[in-house]
Amino acid sequence: MYLQCSMDLEKLKMSGAGRAMAVLTSGGDAQGMNAAVRAVTRMGIYVGAQVYLIYEGYQGLVDGGDNIKVANWQSVSNIIQLGGTVIGSARCKAFTTREGRLAAAFNLVKKGITNLCVCGGDGSLTGANIFRNEWNGLLEELVSKGRITDAVAKQHSHLNIVGLVGSIDNDFCGTDMTIGADSALHRIMEIVDSIMTTAQSHQRAFVLELMGRHCGYLALVSALASGADWLFIPEAPPLEGWEDRMCARLSSVSRTKGSRLNIIIMAEGAIDRNGDPISSTYVKDLVSKRLGYDTRVTVLGHVQRGGTPSAFDRILSSKLGVEAVVALMEASPDTPACVIGLSGNHAVRLPLMECVEMTKLVQTAMNEKRFDEAIKLRGGIQSKTNTKKHTSTFPQSNFSLAILNVGAPAAGMNAAVRSAVRRAIGHGHKVYGVHDGFQGLANGEVFEMEWHRVAGWTGQGGSLLGTKRTLPSNNMEKIVETITKFNISALLVIGGFEGYTGVLQLFEARSQYDELCIPMCVIPATISNNVPGTDFTMGADTAVNSAMAGCDKIKQSASGTKRRVFVVETMGGYCGYLATSTGIATGADAAYIFEDPFNIHDLKTNVEHLSEKMKKDIQRGLVLRNEKCHENYTTDFIHRLYSAEGKGIFDCRVNVLGHLQQGGTPSPFDRNFGTKMGMRAIEWITTKLTENDRQGRVFANGPDTACVLGLKRKVISFTPVAELKAVTDFEHRMPKVQWWANLRPMLKMLAKYQTSFCDYVPGEMEHVTRRSISIDSGF
Repeated sequence: MYLQCSMDLEKLKMSGAGRAMAVLTSGGDAQGMNAAVRAVTRMGIYVGAQVYLIYEGYQGLVDGGDNIKVANWQSVSNIIQLGGTVIGSARCKAFTTREGRLAAAFNLVKKGITNLCVCGGDGSLTGANIFRNEWNGLLEELVSKGRITDAVAKQHSHLNIVGLVGSIDNDFCGTDMTIGADSALHRIMEIVDSIMTTAQSHQRAFVLELMGRHCGYLALVSALASGADWLFIPEAPPLEGWEDRMCARLSSVSRTKGSRLNIIIMAEGAIDRNGDPISSTYVKDLVSKRLGYDTRVTVLGHVQRGGTPSAFDRILSSKLGVEAVVALMEASPDTPACVIGLSGNHAVRLPLMECVEMTKLVQTAMNEKRFDEAIKLRGGIQSKTNTKKHTSTFPQSNFSLAILNVGAPAAGMNAAVRSAVRRAIGHGHKVYGVHDGFQGLANGEVFEMEWHRVAGWTGQGGSLLGTKRTLPSNNMEKIVETITKFNISALLVIGGFEGYTGVLQLFEARSQYDELCIPMCVIPATISNNVPGTDFTMGADTAVNSAMAGCDKIKQSASGTKRRVFVVETMGGYCGYLATSTGIATGADAAYIFEDPFNIHDLKTNVEHLSEKMKKDIQRGLVLRNEKCHENYTTDFIHRLYSAEGKGIFDCRVNVLGHLQQGGTPSPFDRNFGTKMGMRAIEWITTKLTENDRQGRVFANGPDTACVLGLKRKVISFTPVAELKAVTDFEHRMPKVQWWANLRPMLKMLAKYQTSFCDYVPGEMEHVTRRSISIDSGF
């Protein structure tokens, strides 16, 4: 296997040797573009190609000269954490003309470039496809004008194009996420959180206008993540009479009922059913006049484009950039132009024009006022208005359920609790909260939860219910007594590996206790991302961002010091997800994890490799170590080894990030993910309660009534805990197979290690259809 993989790598390098490729960024800038430029450049060099950076987008391509420069490894060092694009971006009118594209073709041929990676929006990618289709005609015209010879034209007879989608609006059909969208959400939520504190202080209403002229993604996710009271997006204009309904909604959570603020979020392209604009000023005046609230407008503007990229965008851009180079090297004259997109957690190749045409259909549907069709083409986005409350209209059921947090605190737990509580109340269920996990359930620390009790929980970190790692095995009889006392019909457990293990113990105890024959659902929430049955757990994204921010500051602390290496320890138990993801997001030189065994020879090789890079390419190094990656090679040992072996070349410092990885406010992903998972869990529990109702008594003893709710690739699914037992490594508290192991080769290649290519999983070509884009990605 290794020989075959080595041959594959050699084949890839042979295809890259002697070839020239270029990368440019075009259109509006987006956070993460620099990570993409870095990945394309380094992967291109890695496979033996000569890589050029084209400055100022298509304008630089048309102008040529110093705008097209050869890149080396050092050219893209220390840019992964920077916002915007260091090679510049510009909207170029000249490139929309044939004369401009003729000049661009000449400039590429002059450098011998026949492979082009374009990072931009649908307009930029459409322009690239036009350029590719005209390529032969442009070369013929250059030959006829005597600017190039016929031999040169034949030598460069085909132009390969690969696109990367950079857009904060997430408005490109075919990919789950575009480069920059997650970072924009981070900027938005930072501002929304700040505004909510001042709004509460002064009892104000705020109307927040976000970017999104034709796409409401940022507004929708921000509304979900902040628990906003009302939302306007262009794909789903409000029905006639929305003014009355909105004011009724705002007054239903008025100051007399405990709320001290109202938040209205709207995309800048908000319209009514007639296609007429709805302005933030109009909404503000409406609220002020009808309700008498002190109302302010905040237009976020270009602050949404700025700032450092989020961890998700850095990893996404790196993943897509590497795949873009592989796609270019494998391309033939018959290969259609493709764009590299994200499907679940995998990079995929998508026919460029299929994506562009599907994206254009959205705007066509909106122009023709077919808004339901526009929503379907966007992937079925819809406002899950679980925040709407009319107490008198709630149905009443005979069921009650208990919600508890188990394990270590994780960001997103509170968002999931809030969503679950309100959705359950909406179904008419009685909802109990449980303090301190299974221990609290055994001790009877149970209380009824009401609608307003969870107000404002979405943006709060930690666990407001309280959580402990205690498992139910030692308190089974007391837990059964509490379930009987409060007539609990179902359990919703939000937690990490202990939560999964605890529900498995309860399931296996059903043969002894009929009272445990009730629906039980686990929503995985842990920074370690080590729960089987899901690709992602709540809290992991926030933890990676916290670790990444810490590493950025650590690296920056050595900006005035030459040749320094930092050894940084991350959390995660035996699971290396946190260390690996943080390593990719920070451009680390190595990340030691339990799942990727290493020995003293590997450590020595890494030190020597880093020493060589220090002599030539870089001034700072970063080495990450998962806290339980090796029993003997501790963080202190690795620090001492690097210090001793690197003496005279670099000095070494050590940092243990510790519990800062568990703290902080939840990321937009974790807030949104928690909100969705809470709702999905309650829908599942309600269905199981109805199916297993035996004349007023619930009896659910099938394996499918005790499940883990997880996100697998791009599908949210319920997997019985009994099935997951076979794929779980209980000794090391993690799944036996981890999808993110496929990211390890990328980490090593971008750090300039000559590694086996066999573990790299190249993207597959997927066609873009209405059905393929209708699957909820979980993002």
